[in-house]
Amino acid sequence: QVQLVESGGGLVQAGGSLRLSCAASGRTFHLNTMGWFRQAPGKERGLAAAITWYENIFLEDSVKGRFTISRDNAKNTVYLQMNSLKPEDTAVYYCAAARGEGLGYTAANYDYWGQGTQVTVSS
Repeated sequence: QVQLVESGGGLVQAGGSLRLSCAASGRTFHLNTMGWFRQAPGKERGLAAAITWYENIFLEDSVKGRFTISRDNAKNTVYLQMNSLKPEDTAVYYCAAARGEGLGYTAANYDYWGQGTQVTVSS
């Protein structure tokens, strides 16, 4: 089994920055792609960023140039650096992990999920 624990969410003013972290524990040796999904009230959960074991990266169009995803395989941790935050970035952010090797673009591609962390951007 795998456990994912997110941290780093909070309240920030528009234009500010936050760094989310997701630490994986348990049977982590078979994990490959890691992703950050987000879900705003009344909206579906969607992929914001993903990174494979070999650091192929996907960024959703609305976050390109503002968010950076990275990982430290030795620490089993993935990060999401969020800069120039906007009120529309307000959502619960979920860390997800997949056994598959390719970039997964939908929730169905991921096998494990964190509990979520709230990010609120005030205008």
